[in-house]
Amino acid sequence: MTTAPTPVPTTPAATDPGGGAGASTTAARTTPAPARRRPLARLGGAWLATVPLLLFFLIGFGLPTVAIVIGAFTTSSDAESGAGQFTLDNLTASVQGGYLTAMLSSLKLSALTALLATLIGLPLAQAVVTSRRGWLRQAVLTASGVLANFGGLPLAFAFVATLGNAGEITKLLHLTDHGWTLYSFTGLTVVYLYFLVPLMVLTITPALDGLRTQWREAAQNNRATTFQYWRHVALPILLPSLLGGFVLLFGSAFAAYATAAAMVGATVPLVSRSIADALSGNVLVGQGNLALALSLNMIVVAVLVMAVYLPLQRRSARWLS
Repeated sequence: MTTAPTPVPTTPAATDPGGGAGASTTAARTTPAPARRRPLARLGGAWLATVPLLLFFLIGFGLPTVAIVIGAFTTSSDAESGAGQFTLDNLTASVQGGYLTAMLSSLKLSALTALLATLIGLPLAQAVVTSRRGWLRQAVLTASGVLANFGGLPLAFAFVATLGNAGEITKLLHLTDHGWTLYSFTGLTVVYLYFLVPLMVLTITPALDGLRTQWREAAQNNRATTFQYWRHVALPILLPSLLGGFVLLFGSAFAAYATAAAMVGATVPLVSRSIADALSGNVLVGQGNLALALSLNMIVVAVLVMAVYLPLQRRSARWLS
């Protein structure tokens, strides 16, 4: 019995009216492969996309910084020795007397308010993250975004109307009989917490979302209490984010000016207020560039803050990403 050969199906690529299968194979081999995009071209495109941002940074931050540095080390136009002369008197005066007091007061106020906002914002953010009501989370985060950017004269007026010497809450609770005054270091601390606590909620919420449920379940399986879980698992993981949030709040409080200037004036010495007084001419003759020296001191503090904040953010991202 003879077995018929099995027919082999032909493909369109194997059929070539001009030269048979061999010609089609040669044509398939000579088909050019799609060109690959060169990494250098992609890198160049990425750099071109950042040019507007770099130009904005150069104009908005670079040029003013250069002007501040130059002015801090030179004499002002009303100096007796002539304008543009190199001097260290501006920097020397900026760290002495009342200016040193203002700098230390600003550092104290910023550190205290940042610490209190961190301690208050962490449990508040945790309550929002663990809530089963999605609308509550959205409402709190939206309100935090609004309140974190609410400051200046409107914020000062709101607190004067409520907690000032003639404020509604002050009269209702008779706070003045207990020694309360809004126009003091304590009152300014309360006002700063109004926008620092929402800012902390926005900062720490993504880190709390990064805590995995498996970590809590593993702790519970090992009979760990809630306190032990937070002490040995959650807080060590959140520590870089907490420190980064603290540093961010510190920088925000340190740079604030309008609210304190409108509410307490010169009652509480602050370096931002000292700069405003120097720019307005409330300085000795021949020391007009003293404001630039004070600004340079603030820039140094801001650079130190960012030098601490960025590594902490990278460290927390490795755990919570």
